[in-house]
Amino acid sequence: MTITIYHNPACGTSRNVLALIRNSGEEPRIIEYLKKPPSRAELVDLIARMGVPVRSVLREKGTPFHELGLDNPTLTNDALLDAMIAHPILMNRPIVVTPLGVALCRPSETVLDILPNPQRDAFAKEDGAKIVDEAGKRIV
Repeated sequence: MTITIYHNPACGTSRNVLALIRNSGEEPRIIEYLKKPPSRAELVDLIARMGVPVRSVLREKGTPFHELGLDNPTLTNDALLDAMIAHPILMNRPIVVTPLGVALCRPSETVLDILPNPQRDAFAKEDGAKIVDEAGKRIV
């Protein structure tokens, strides 16, 4: 089975999602999207498969979002995509692709909705919040 995560190792949410994938017994294909960004076509495909507006994939915090004027509601999807391609840090993360779907996994427990295999062990986020109990059942 192939699971892919568009990952930023500096992001706690992304690290938690990666750990949850591994806790299901899978070793995903990891794409560090800041080093190897998706092509425009790949990004368009991911967003379409998530079934969300382009704007919902934009990240504001720690990015040039405001400097680029991306808060302007009149910007087209093409303009927003152009910005994400030029500045991959604008892509919100992590995006996970599994046989069950594609999702922007914020909060990190969102990944549980699209993982084909159950969790094998208890799991707590880096901040200590328990997500999965000892029986591998989702708590939240």
